[in-house]
Amino acid sequence: MDLLNRLEAFKLDVLKEVGNIGAGNAATALSRLLDKPVDMRVPTVSLVPFERIADKVGGSEQVVIAVFLRVEGEAPGNMFFIIHEDSAKKLLRGLLALDVQDEGYSEMEFSALGEIGNILAGSYLSSLADFTHLYLSPTVPGIAVDMAGAILSYGLVQYGEMGDSALLIDTAFLEGKEVLAGHFFLIPDPESFDKIFSALGVPNE
Repeated sequence: MDLLNRLEAFKLDVLKEVGNIGAGNAATALSRLLDKPVDMRVPTVSLVPFERIADKVGGSEQVVIAVFLRVEGEAPGNMFFIIHEDSAKKLLRGLLALDVQDEGYSEMEFSALGEIGNILAGSYLSSLADFTHLYLSPTVPGIAVDMAGAILSYGLVQYGEMGDSALLIDTAFLEGKEVLAGHFFLIPDPESFDKIFSALGVPNE
């Protein structure tokens, strides 16, 4: 393995540890909120080009639910928690024991999904801040149901230029034998990845 590949593997190992701790924190926070055990699989972590994000959730025309927020502080960027509608319905029925209809979402259901996304995003962001000792602060999250491409485009319009790579953490809740998958993306601004890796002690060259 050449030097570049070794550095990339090192970066992923560090990010996987951040993802693992974030998942543990999220499961604990959700358990407290719901007053019941919440099981989450160990997440898979990868770095993906920005233009491939929509592909990871089924394509730009795939209708999804997304919780999105801006990360402010020393390494600014954008965060998205994206989940397919079928997984969202199962999550509401199983984890939250809500009587969910097949069409549309009530205000309570929308609020519950937003809170789950907020807890996940906050847990991963806290984990990253603890590891890097960087000041990272989330804005108030928004939630939308739309095509994945439209949601990502909205992020670009709302927050300006995004970086060319994203940290992807594939999260899965376990409800009985069912796996309810969600996708968490951190898209640092163009200069932020170097700050994050430098703070983690990972060489950038």
